[in-house]
Amino acid sequence: DLHRRRHSFPTRRSSDLETDMKYILALDPDRLLVPYLREAGIASKSNSYSNWENTGLDGHIGGHYLSALSEMYAATGNEQIKERLDYMLNSLEQCQQKNGNGYIGGVPGSKPLWDAIAQGKIEAGSFSLNDKWVPWYNIHKVYAGLIDAYILTENEKAKKMLIQFSDWCINLTANLSEEQIQQMLRSEHGGMNEVFADVAAITGDKKYLKLAEKFSHKVILDPLLNNTDSLNGLHANTQIPKVIGFMRVAEVSGDKEWANAATFFWNTVVNNRTISIGGNSVREHFNPATDFSSMIESREGPETCNSYNMLKLSKHLFLSDPSSKYMDYYERTTYNHIL
Repeated sequence: DLHRRRHSFPTRRSSDLETDMKYILALDPDRLLVPYLREAGIASKSNSYSNWENTGLDGHIGGHYLSALSEMYAATGNEQIKERLDYMLNSLEQCQQKNGNGYIGGVPGSKPLWDAIAQGKIEAGSFSLNDKWVPWYNIHKVYAGLIDAYILTENEKAKKMLIQFSDWCINLTANLSEEQIQQMLRSEHGGMNEVFADVAAITGDKKYLKLAEKFSHKVILDPLLNNTDSLNGLHANTQIPKVIGFMRVAEVSGDKEWANAATFFWNTVVNNRTISIGGNSVREHFNPATDFSSMIESREGPETCNSYNMLKLSKHLFLSDPSSKYMDYYERTTYNHIL
């Protein structure tokens, strides 16, 4: 179960893979590391990238980069990719050690933000938390990158850093009530429950499973447990990672009700909310299941983000229940939306 992400890849490289590798190596790791070094109080060698990397979502691309490097090394065994991954991990480890509490992140103003959260001072909107741009969503990418580095490349340093980072979160939220945490989860937070379920599986320590359950958004989970579709108007890609997390918790804990909730979500999204290409939603939000007119009227239709995460959920559900419907959806969406 733990190593389902490891794959056997053909040694022959496709042109797509070569293009991807060229792009990955064209990125400057020193620029991606700037936000983490800044928040740790360490001088950097370069300037950060612009746009989302210096306007509030600083550092999230670095987390994605760990995943990309890990996937590419697992696929190719390319030593230049491995050197780049080691460089990123070594630099992030330096930041973690300098922070002194296990934290790794590039969120602007990290220390006062997390200090306030730990004290229960929480103001959450759909895309903000204490006036910061989705900080949990941001650092989720680092958690996911460390998991990929460990699972896909067997990097023990990544595992050690991941556990320390998870312990930081346990300590951060130790004095928060369930109500405070649920209020905090109103802010988009990626798949935080999924990563902590992964850490529970990696370590065998149930304290991380409890943390995963704590980071599961009940406003989304409870209707699904009752087989109720309450998705209209919600930001679609905020919800799908939460449901992947529900399923991952179910895999680790054996909770069939949570697994059923994830299955119900998949069924209602795929059967009632998905068009021929495999995508869903309009302008990033779930349109009414009975009215797809906005899909035709808007220039902003389904996002590949949504489809990617629905494919990820499909994989989990297929491994639990190998039904052809999951593979049919996976094939259709891969060829007609992702590619």
